[in-house]
Amino acid sequence: MANYRKILLATDFSEFSSQTAGRAALMAERFGSELSLLHVVEPLPMTDPVYGGIFPLDFDLTGQLLEAAQARLAKMAESLGIPKDLQWVEVGNPKAEIVRVASEKAVDLIVIGTHGRHGIAVLLGSTASSVIHHAGCDVLTVRLKDV
Repeated sequence: MANYRKILLATDFSEFSSQTAGRAALMAERFGSELSLLHVVEPLPMTDPVYGGIFPLDFDLTGQLLEAAQARLAKMAESLGIPKDLQWVEVGNPKAEIVRVASEKAVDLIVIGTHGRHGIAVLLGSTASSVIHHAGCDVLTVRLKDV
């Protein structure tokens, strides 16, 4: 059995994220691991055909999303006892950013939720599926269920 020293919890703040957080906290407790927390904000496109071009330069919706995400992450981290230096909010593609951060921080296990979608959602590819296939460490997917 692997000894996970560093566990990364990747969260999307969905209504079911507490299930994933609970599983990550339990794993960290059992292995005596360092638990860290990551949320990825997807950048918004700066063009919209409805408005005929580019938003005004002072329109910083991604920045506002980033601030809101940092506040939510801090609250979640506090409930899990995760220190500030182990909390990260990144901007980019969630699939790529989770794998990148896990590699840079040398984590042994990524914990991520999955909705277990079928049909077209599978064809389009889920974040969890992509992380499983591209991560250089173990990935625990927590099947998210209605509570």
